[in-house]
Amino acid sequence: MLCRKNSSFDDKGSVPVHLNVYDLTPFNGYAYWLGLGVYHSGVQVHGVEYAFGAHEYPTTGIFEGEPKQCEGFTFRKSILIGKTDMGPAEVRTVMEDLAEEYKGNAYNLITKNCNHFCNDACIRLTGNPIPSWVNRLARIGKGKFHG
Repeated sequence: MLCRKNSSFDDKGSVPVHLNVYDLTPFNGYAYWLGLGVYHSGVQVHGVEYAFGAHEYPTTGIFEGEPKQCEGFTFRKSILIGKTDMGPAEVRTVMEDLAEEYKGNAYNLITKNCNHFCNDACIRLTGNPIPSWVNRLARIGKGKFHG
């Protein structure tokens, strides 16, 4: 249960799916223009934003809220990822399936963060991944810590 581009862009469907990107630090105001920054993200579809965060329990870390209003973060931009023909109930089923993989106590800044969740959700909903710059910190960290 849940708590409350390029040439290959797949635009099939009738319901837009947006990635809402938030700044994690005021430094992003400068870093963004240099192609850097640390971001939180959420997937917006059918007027609901779905995101993933950490907690200490082996239950889902996926939560839902008002689009562009994620508490504790500064909204930066919304990016159209694609469109889906899934209705609200089908989208919820996708999120509940992802909830099995995205437990709050499994959150990891480098290997399983909010941006990884959004990428997986967007691929399932639209067939399209999120822009690579959104999760750049994890890619840099992975290279640094894993060879």
